[in-house]
Amino acid sequence: QVQLVESGGGLVQAGGSLRLSCTASGRTVSRSNMAWFRQAPGKERTLVAAVTWSGKSTYAPDSVKDRFTISRDNAKNTLYLQMNSLKTEDTAGFYCSASNPVGGRYDYWGQGTQVTVSS
Repeated sequence: QVQLVESGGGLVQAGGSLRLSCTASGRTVSRSNMAWFRQAPGKERTLVAAVTWSGKSTYAPDSVKDRFTISRDNAKNTLYLQMNSLKTEDTAGFYCSASNPVGGRYDYWGQGTQVTVSS
């Protein structure tokens, strides 16, 4: 089993920055793709950014790709999300996820960390 714990969320003014971290324990995630998702109240959970197990390839949707950067440190079993130029519409719960090496589905989830961006 994999346990994921997010940290780094908080309250920030629009235009500010935050760095989220997600630390894995229980089983190494060095062979798992990993991703950040977010969910605002009343909305579906959506993908924010993803990174392959090696860290060599990343993906982020157009809405955040110029502002958010995903990275990972497999030696530390930790995933990061650097968020710059935050907007009020970025306010959401942010969730870390790891894929099951068998099948590739995102089976493992953290409890989430809240990011609130004020105007």
